[in-house]
Amino acid sequence: MKAAGHAPAFCFGEPRNFSVKLKSMKKKTNTAGKKSEAPLVGIIMGSTSDWETMEHAANTLRDLGVPFETRVVSAHRTPDLLFEYARSAEKRGIEVIIAGAGGAAHLPGMTASKTVLPVLGVPVESKALKGLDSLLSIAQMPGGIPVGTLAIGKAGAINAALLAAAILGNKHEAIREALRSFRLAQTKKVLSQPDPAVAAQQALQAVHEEFSGKKE
Repeated sequence: MKAAGHAPAFCFGEPRNFSVKLKSMKKKTNTAGKKSEAPLVGIIMGSTSDWETMEHAANTLRDLGVPFETRVVSAHRTPDLLFEYARSAEKRGIEVIIAGAGGAAHLPGMTASKTVLPVLGVPVESKALKGLDSLLSIAQMPGGIPVGTLAIGKAGAINAALLAAAILGNKHEAIREALRSFRLAQTKKVLSQPDPAVAAQQALQAVHEEFSGKKE
C-alpha cells in the first residue's frame, strides 16, 4: 500500500489476522509474476485525498483475508473511466464495490447506476460541511438505484469493508468464518477489560516501563 496522499493503484489484499485460505478463488498473476487471488471487492474513490479515509476499508479487508483492488475514479473529472470501471467490474469477478467520495459525492450513485453489483458508499469528511454534504449526496438516492450508505469517515470505511465481507460470506464460507472470528475477537477484547480505569492504568504503566528501560 502507498502512504496517504499518494495515488492508490490496483492492489490485492493479503490475509493477516482472522483469515482463512480461500480455496475457491481463481488465481491471477500480477506484474511481479507472483500468483495472487483475483479481487472480489473494488475500492474506488474520487481523489487521492480520499485515501486517508478509504485506507481503513483496505486495511480491514486485508485483515479478513479478502482480496481487493483500489483505484481513483472521479465521477466528475474522469466520467468515462468511471463508466468503464462499473461496466467491467462484474466480468472481472468483482462482487462488491466500495465507493468513497466527499462533497457532491456522486461517485457511489453513478457507479450504482452502471452495475447491478452491490455498491457501498462511504461519505468522506469535507472541509465545508464536515461530511454532511457527502452523507446526504450518497444517501438520498432516487428509488430504483440503491446505494448502501455508511457513516462519515473512518468508521464508515471500516464498516463498509465489514459489510462487504458479510455480503461475500453468503457465497464464500472462508470469508464468513473470518468475519465470525473477527467479531468473536472483538467481543473478547471488550470483555477482557470492562473497567476503563484499569485499562488506562495498565497503558500508563506500560509507557512508564518503556521510558524507564530507555533511560537505563
